[in-house]
This record gives sequence, structure tokens and C-alpha cells, in this order.
Amino acid sequence: MLDYVLVKVSTKLTRDFFARPTVEVAPDLLGVQLVRTLPSGEVLRAPIVEVEAYTQDDPACHAFRGITDRCRVMFGPPGFAYVYFIYGMYFCLNVVTENEGTPGAVLIRALGIPGGDGPGKLCRQWDIDKTQNGVDLLNPDSPLYLEPGTKYGAEFITITERIGINVAVERPWRFFVTDHPHVSAKKRSFKSQAGKSKTEPKVASAKVVGRR
Repeated sequence: MLDYVLVKVSTKLTRDFFARPTVEVAPDLLGVQLVRTLPSGEVLRAPIVEVEAYTQDDPACHAFRGITDRCRVMFGPPGFAYVYFIYGMYFCLNVVTENEGTPGAVLIRALGIPGGDGPGKLCRQWDIDKTQNGVDLLNPDSPLYLEPGTKYGAEFITITERIGINVAVERPWRFFVTDHPHVSAKKRSFKSQAGKSKTEPKVASAKVVGRR
């Protein structure tokens, strides 16, 4: 059983955190808390445990062919929500990255809660739709925002090819917390940032240490 050693992060998220290369931001979002305030006033909060990166030069990215009404928010400042609709039934939440004018986004694939194991599932469960498109995720007064959570060391992050796409599938831009029970999909073999391979995912325990 994998024993996570997590570091509590108390520093405030900044615009500069997101104004970095998308593939750098993506794994750093693991452990960050997503917060949703429902119309009823109920507040939901859960850690991000799986993400995928998408960049302008990526054929699988909505911004690959340039700016459109659909992906316009990706060309704006970083740290904002990009929400799109797919398959006529699912909404997906992304975090805009890179400097303004350079489109990039990180898809939130899973949250560390039951039912949060999939981008469409988590949006349906938390009532996330196009009304949150363009929301500032750094503003705690927004109905949807991000706040610091826990930080996973590289040895606890697994990297694989992205899933659910049919182009640029060879890019290893999917990152998730190794062995986490709420990751959206499992592959036959896993490869961690530390280079270790795993063949059978197991439920992990968590231990929190330190503060910064």
C-alpha cells in the first residue's frame, strides 16, 4: 500500500502560478483544492487528483486552429475557467494557463471524492456548466475557484498518455496521483515520475507532514 507523504501548502495561488508552460502547471495542480459554491449557498471542496495538459501546438487542443468563440477564454489571462460542452451531454472544466495571448489549458479529469472520477462526472455532480466559463478561479468570491491544498512529490505522480482523444495520443501529458482510488481510468501499466512501473492500482493511505 502506497503511503503518501504530503506537505500542507498555505501560500496563496497567484496569477504567475498559472502563467507558466501548461505541462509544468498540470502536475502542480494535483492536490490543489477546487471549491464550488452552489446557488443554494452550499460550499463543496475537493482536491484535484487527475489532470491533462493541452497546448496551442497540440492537435487535440481546441485552440490548435486559432481563436474561436468557443475557445476565446484560452487566449485570455491565466487562472480563469474554460468550460466546454461535448458529446451533447457533458461539460468539462479546464484551467487556463500560459501568458495572455498564448492559449493553453489543463483539463480537470478527477477530484478526490466518490463520483468525481471523470471530467463529465465531476461537472455534473457539482453543477458546473457554461455559466462558469470565464470565471476567475483566483477570486474566492467566484462561484468556482481554486485554493492551496497539499503538494505531492514527483514520486507520487504517475504520467501516462492522455485518454479519450484520437490525435496526439502519444504525448505523455496526463498526470494523476499514483494509486488514488478516484482516478478516472486505469491503464494496464503505470509509469511514475520516479521511473517506477506499477501494474495493479491499490487504494492508498495519506499522511500529512509539515507546513509552508
